[in-house]
This record gives sequence, structure tokens and C-alpha cells, in this order.
Amino acid sequence: MFFQVLHRWLGIEIVEVSLAERVVSGAGATLAMLLLTGISFWALPALGALAVIASMGASAVLLFAVPHGPLSQPWPVIAGHGFSAFIGVLCARWVPHPVLAAACAVGLSIVVMQQAKCIHPPGGATAFMAVMGGTAIHQLGYAFVLVPVLLNALGMVLLAVGINFAFHWRRYPAALKPPASPAAPVEKAVSPEEHARVLAAVRSLDSFVDVSEEDLLRLVALLQKQPARH
Repeated sequence: MFFQVLHRWLGIEIVEVSLAERVVSGAGATLAMLLLTGISFWALPALGALAVIASMGASAVLLFAVPHGPLSQPWPVIAGHGFSAFIGVLCARWVPHPVLAAACAVGLSIVVMQQAKCIHPPGGATAFMAVMGGTAIHQLGYAFVLVPVLLNALGMVLLAVGINFAFHWRRYPAALKPPASPAAPVEKAVSPEEHARVLAAVRSLDSFVDVSEEDLLRLVALLQKQPARH
């Protein structure tokens, strides 16, 4: 009982993945970091490039370890980094105290990402480094948003599309349907009414739920197929 309570409070994932899934995640992230390192060092001197790479490395974890999650989809990755970079440059220019500017940049980025439905946690790091990343980043000004930030984000998304497409159990973006297996049972479709009920229940939580709509509805369909256990 103690370990179950501890497990829940620590937030340890209940989902286990196969060795193949772990290898694909690690290999994909490795390739992504090689690409991002090349772009970042081309666009910036060493110290500035390292700041950018750190933020994008966090994105690589999401895109290749959690490719189906809402936080990993193309719009959150590209727009989340883009809006955050722009806000970071804006705060760096107009807020005189660097610490206050960095804090404002991260806070405003969260608000804008929520409003634009592009929550991407590494975007907070992008906003922060736009303020605290050093002279090389400051000298780029608003061009920093385009190169290297948006160029890196777009390159990583395209790489994720290609790598995840090569493995039948993965899909990226999440809207792509995995190929049907002849042996797999046909899932019962969720009715529009049930769909609306599920979305209403999720929205009533008034908190971000890190599961895609497709996966959530798939879970509902699977639960409908299973007999209740008493």
C-alpha cells in the first residue's frame, strides 16, 4: 500500500514501452540534435548556440519520446518556440532589468501559448534565453526568431515526420492514422454525442490534459468494448 501511494505521489508513469520504442526514441533524438547543433553553430557563436541547443534538446525529448502527445505536435513546436522567441526579444529590448525581463518573457510566453493553443514547455526556455543568452543573441534582434529558432523548430518537425513514418506503430503528426493490422480488431466508433461528452468532461477540468483527442476517443472506444468488472 505504501509503495502504491508513493508511486502515485511521485507521478511515475504507468505506461511501459517496448525496447524497440526506446531505441527509436533515442536514435531519433540523436539525429535531431545533430541537425540542430549544425544549424545553431552556423547561425551563432559557440555560447549563443549552446543556449539555443539546450532549449531545442527539450523539444527533441517530446517529439521522439512522446510523438503522439498534444505538446509534441507541429503547431505547438513551431508556434510555441516562435511566439516565445519573439516575446523574449521584445522583453530584452523594453524591460531594463535582465532578471525582470526574463521572468516577464517566460510568464507572457505561457499566456500567449495558452491563448494560441500551442503550449510547448521548451518555449519557456526559448523566451528565457532570448533575454539571458548573451550578446550574440541580442545582436540578432528579431532575426533571432527566424534563424535559428524557427529554422530549428521546422527542421526538427520535418525530421520527426520522416523518422516516425518509418515505424508502423508510430504516427506524426498525431492526426495521421497508423496502418491497420489485419489481426487487429475493429474499434467501435465513438458517436458524436459521446465525443461531445468526452470533450465537455475534459474541458470541465479547467486544466491542460496531455493526451491527444484521437487517443482519448480511442480509449473510450476500447472501454466500451470491454465488459465491466465488479
